[in-house]
Amino acid sequence: MCICVNCHYVDRCVTYNAVETQHQQPHLTENPTFDPNEPSINVNIRTKDDVIEMEWDVVGCLSFKQEMGKWSKLRPGELVPT
Repeated sequence: MCICVNCHYVDRCVTYNAVETQHQQPHLTENPTFDPNEPSINVNIRTKDDVIEMEWDVVGCLSFKQEMGKWSKLRPGELVPT
């Protein structure tokens, strides 16, 4: 799971914005201003018949500042991305 959903900076983070793009999800912001320090991203690749699926998850970041439920506060009632 992406650690960003519980990060204080998720709504203005350049890296999370890129992950949203990769997942074709709506952006929390169109113009992120926070450039995190050394984010680590895992990309899981799965194939189903002729379809290749990729899942991008930020699994580490030196700028991570925990704020539990931050993503949910910004998108109340929506399912947290996994």
